Amino acid sequence: MKKILVTGSNGLLGQKVVYGLLEKEDVKIIATARGENRLKRKEGYIYEQLDITDEENVKAIFEKHTPHTIIHTAAMTNVDPCETERELCWKSNVEAVQYIVNECEKHNVHLVHISTDFIFDGEKDDLYTEDDEPMPVSYYGLSKLEGEKVVKNSNIKWAILRTILVYGIVDDMSRSNIVLWAKNSLESSKKINVVDDQWRSPTLAEDLAQGCILAAVNKASGIYNISGKDYMNVIDIVYKVADFYGLDKSLITPVSSSTLSQPAKRPPKTGFILDKAQNDLGYKPHSFEEGLKIVDRQLNYELR
Repeated sequence: MKKILVTGSNGLLGQKVVYGLLEKEDVKIIATARGENRLKRKEGYIYEQLDITDEENVKAIFEKHTPHTIIHTAAMTNVDPCETERELCWKSNVEAVQYIVNECEKHNVHLVHISTDFIFDGEKDDLYTEDDEPMPVSYYGLSKLEGEKVVKNSNIKWAILRTILVYGIVDDMSRSNIVLWAKNSLESSKKINVVDDQWRSPTLAEDLAQGCILAAVNKASGIYNISGKDYMNVIDIVYKVADFYGLDKSLITPVSSSTLSQPAKRPPKTGFILDKAQNDLGYKPHSFEEGLKIVDRQLNYELR
């Protein structure tokens, strides 16, 4: 039986990974996160509290469970706090990765590590491949790039999955995402400012979880782009949410990112070429329209 340890299992991606693994046979799941378990389903896996920034805690969990594979979803991902709380960002996104890599080396563990489009400056006119040169413009992007380097410079078998603008719903949601933010704001008749000079490929959390599981099961090696397949302006993402739910688009005001007083700079254009993941792993992302339908079904189920 294959033992897979998931970090960050309370988060959006971590929960989807655990639920995805529960559908597989012959997998023993160790779900780990800070604090109490927030997944509604409590059976079918082991839950352990884990602070990835605590080296001794990381060592103890590896010693106790000796997993075959770790899917490392835990990270500090809120871009502006990463810019202003740099020490915590570095501990979470670089030092913690080193602790995990050290244990993977010691116990011969395959690592699936999650990274981001924010390692790029977003100045490329075309979509990014796995071989493009990173050039982060924020401290978050820098920290994730340095985390990648820790993984690449190790002596373990690893796969790095880069992703873009993840959305979805999750048990006991502690943070929102672009789809839920747009829906909830417009349903409350709240006027919202949305940037019209940034382009992204929004990624359904289930799709990214599928990519993680495919990489784990296939013992994938190397870097893979894992995102949604639709590339669009951020304001068009919000317009599509409004159209899907029949909400008032006049509440949406297009703004330039330069008018927002955000601590961290964002790359203007980040979309991925997905050929490698599709061909090597069998990755099959949904369209954004399909993703909205999945989210809507889940929201309706939650409300029952």
